[in-house]
Amino acid sequence: MFCTAIVVPTVAQATYEADPAVLYQQMKDAYAKAEAESWNFRGQATYLSTIFNAGRAYSLQYPNDPAYGELATLTVRIGTGLHYNPLTNHDGAVWWVREAADWVTKHSDDLALISQARDLLARVNSEDDAELLARLADEDATANVKTYPGDLDALLVRVEANWRGWLLTHDPQWRSLALARAAAPNFPVAHLPTNWGNELVNAANQASTDRGYTAQDVENARVFLARLRAVDPLRVIASVTALPHDVYLTTLAPADEYFGQMGMSILEIENRLKHVNFMLDYNYGNRESDEAMGVANSIVAMQKVYPRDRDLPMLLYWCITTFRRMTDAQSREGARQLKAILTIEYQDSPQARKLLGPN
Repeated sequence: MFCTAIVVPTVAQATYEADPAVLYQQMKDAYAKAEAESWNFRGQATYLSTIFNAGRAYSLQYPNDPAYGELATLTVRIGTGLHYNPLTNHDGAVWWVREAADWVTKHSDDLALISQARDLLARVNSEDDAELLARLADEDATANVKTYPGDLDALLVRVEANWRGWLLTHDPQWRSLALARAAAPNFPVAHLPTNWGNELVNAANQASTDRGYTAQDVENARVFLARLRAVDPLRVIASVTALPHDVYLTTLAPADEYFGQMGMSILEIENRLKHVNFMLDYNYGNRESDEAMGVANSIVAMQKVYPRDRDLPMLLYWCITTFRRMTDAQSREGARQLKAILTIEYQDSPQARKLLGPN
């Protein structure tokens, strides 16, 4: 669980405003589209994203509005129905799912709903147990494949869950499972995304030459590459590179918006980190821990409002490495919490990969 020193939902002096009518219309439109398409996996996921957006806005602006509880309840119901997992969901909404599930456990009288909320909490609170999170991601993705048989997106997410489990844990069983499922006849090889898909292709190409792969891995890699060669020969030889992570993070936090208990702008966040590191160079050590924690609070508050800001992975990594220059319990806890955000919610970023290490 995150300590309140970092996850206070306040966005001090922020200019961020969301119109409830617009949020409701987005939810209504997503619902209607999913209904028209018979609630396939993608339609459900799009609808869930609009619920997340509305829930975040109400948490930040209207936490005492009755709609807040309705959105928390919807988050738990629809999130459970879609087998939400933080390792494969890319909405940057872990904090809201945690908050919504916690609200339901404390305010709902529906025992089944409370059980669903506790299951969601088990997922968003498993940052310190990479093997557990990888296992839960596999279970959730497999459940969606069963719920949406033959659905291309559900099949892709299951292989993604295994691949991300490998990156997170360095346990080769997850890489093996990703290759096995990618070799299956019904796997949509033509629809591999660029972020993790090209890495899977590279792993398959290396299977026959690198140590650590089993004979079955080599065979699965061969089958997968043969199917891929039929639709995308360039990709098989790894001449197609993944898009930079920054391409996916296009929303920028305004320079005149202020975040966290100390009301820091993004420029001040950067300047404070420079100052803390300057003081650490002069052996101030743990005396800089409180200052670093204030910066961390502002970064997390910024992430709540602008989860797709392209500078977020850099700021998270910078603050983590700053915390790691100190030895007190507060700094260790701060580094742990920020690492969870970076390596789970922004796993494709270069900064997350530095922390995860080579695979």
